[in-house]
Amino acid sequence: MNSPANITDPLVLFMPSGKRGRFPVGTPVLDAARQLGVYVESVCGGRATCGRCQIEVQEGNFAKHKIVSSLDHISPKGPKEERYERVRGLPEGRRLSCSATIQGDLVVDVPQDTVINAQVVRKAAVERHIDRNPAVQLCYVEVDEPDMHKPLGDLDRLKLVLEKDWGWKDLLIAPHLIPQVQGILRKENWGVTVAIHRDMDSSRPFIIGMWPGLKNEAYGIACDIGSTTIAMHLVSLLSGRIVASSGTSNPQIRFGEDLMSRVSYVMMNPDGREAMTKAVREAVNTLIGKVCDEGGVNRHDILDAVFVANPIMHHLFLGIDPTELGQAPFALAVSSSLQYWAHDLGIDINRGARLYTLPCIAGHVGADAAGAALSEGPYRQDRMMLLVDVGTNAEIILGNRQRVVAASSPTGPAFEGAEISSGQRAAPGAIERVRIDPDTLEPKYRVIGVDKWSDEEGFEEAAKATGVTGICGSAIIEVVAEMYLSGIISEDGVVDGALAAKSPRIMQNGRTFSYLLRDGEPRITVTQNDVRAIQLAKAALYAGVKLLMEKQGVEHVDLIRFAGAFGSFIDPKYAMVLGLIPDCDLAEVKAVGNASGTGALMALLNRDHRREIEDEVHRIEKIETALEPHFQQIFIDAMALPNKVDPFPKLAEAVKLPPRKVVSEEDAASDAAPRRRSREERAARRGRT
Repeated sequence: MNSPANITDPLVLFMPSGKRGRFPVGTPVLDAARQLGVYVESVCGGRATCGRCQIEVQEGNFAKHKIVSSLDHISPKGPKEERYERVRGLPEGRRLSCSATIQGDLVVDVPQDTVINAQVVRKAAVERHIDRNPAVQLCYVEVDEPDMHKPLGDLDRLKLVLEKDWGWKDLLIAPHLIPQVQGILRKENWGVTVAIHRDMDSSRPFIIGMWPGLKNEAYGIACDIGSTTIAMHLVSLLSGRIVASSGTSNPQIRFGEDLMSRVSYVMMNPDGREAMTKAVREAVNTLIGKVCDEGGVNRHDILDAVFVANPIMHHLFLGIDPTELGQAPFALAVSSSLQYWAHDLGIDINRGARLYTLPCIAGHVGADAAGAALSEGPYRQDRMMLLVDVGTNAEIILGNRQRVVAASSPTGPAFEGAEISSGQRAAPGAIERVRIDPDTLEPKYRVIGVDKWSDEEGFEEAAKATGVTGICGSAIIEVVAEMYLSGIISEDGVVDGALAAKSPRIMQNGRTFSYLLRDGEPRITVTQNDVRAIQLAKAALYAGVKLLMEKQGVEHVDLIRFAGAFGSFIDPKYAMVLGLIPDCDLAEVKAVGNASGTGALMALLNRDHRREIEDEVHRIEKIETALEPHFQQIFIDAMALPNKVDPFPKLAEAVKLPPRKVVSEEDAASDAAPRRRSREERAARRGRT
């Protein structure tokens, strides 16, 4: 046992965590890391066989930390380390912290990219450092053989050595493993790797997996079940690296496009809940197979899983009837975090794998919003942060470290292409970016899968492979905003039929007008009804944001973060022109991708984050927008572009907003009538001749 540290002992600083402490000369670096709570993986228990505990010593004078670090301050490679380097190879500058000992002051870097004997990382979907402290740990031990004079069972001897070598006490074991213990122990001469799961420090640890010999990798999945799409990361629990990421459509769409229609389906069909639960679980299993194929991983090496979802998806995935969420007071069956055996939910991963769900905030602000809050941390900010997850049901969080409030807004599926005449989901061939010349009203656009803009030479040839098939959500926002900036629509969203004399792209469509974006096959237009659908969706979102601002007593926000897969592709400038979000410095408006999925990833890789969000969810105040008396007036004002009453001074500094122009739908209809008559007259004249 090491003697207590004193001021003459070497000072060791671990990066990137910044944790530091003094340790006696001769202390293994791995032991120092563990005493400081720095997560350095080790499977073999200091035998220098797994290679998981690699570190790098940084050389130089680190004046800020008052440390002079040198390679001379760490012990030379010993026989075990040399053997590992000879057999498996050790990258230049790397040491095994279980063998290397402290000889002087050190700055030690714990590489975050260490993947020993693992598959090549195909896709790093989240570029952020997450301190690792997963709920699963792999432990290699060598168990004493049976002794007739000590009639202790094989499992009991295994537990004794796990306590002796690793400090695990009061171990439980997954029942399905008990019949396998003797066979596994004897397969590799009593050497065995055990997977131990403990989420909360107050809970008893579980043996959830066993393998003969040294097993050097374990995986987890972080999954976000959205109403439209399901997104998943496959992650190495030992290195923290994302091995593969993928997504798929939520098959529940066939039961209803939005959340309330799915609740209605459950209410009207006796087997509706079971059908949707089965559909989403099958989709999750298929997606697990997809990420495992991409990463070259056996799905039964997945030992932990974290899921987030909006409340209705959460309930349906867990097999809970969501009917109560379809009517006031929108009661959740359960709002706290949950732990399951993944097998009990029909999730096809390791038989002993655990499954954790983040807590829900309220009836329509779910575990996905909790995941986004964990990822972006408004409660960790000094400034006022607005976090918006744009989807069929937008979830809004506003706050700082003093107070956080949350709400939901039923924006509907318009932003995702539904209810739009030429709308579609984001896929090759969909228009994703739009610009309109304010003088000629001629458009140019970009299509998913094609690098060129439509006005560039070679675009049509490049687009033949995908075609130009429709407008996806990001382009719907841009085209309506561009139509406003170019004067095609008024601040009230009415297409100005008088401009038909200026451009053939302003087309009569019954009693209203449309804008012709592409004259091809198919013909892609933006109709008056399309503009109205976007106005309704954006007004619902903005009204929710405005109510939260009133609750916080603020007239502006300092930071805006767009979350969600859709939010990743929204141009902040056009979102503000549309009036989707309040006025803000555009430099402080950023897309943060699937923040819900990132929150799930954080909870997967560090169980401390589970406790963090469980605590914070209790402090977030839920505002029910439908009960606010002046919600309707805020909504009506928010129908205008960008808003009827709220100023947008920061936006006006960055974008030339058009002069206010009011065109009523009656005016548009009267503009259309003469043109209809003239066509009828021409037809009559052709008939007379």
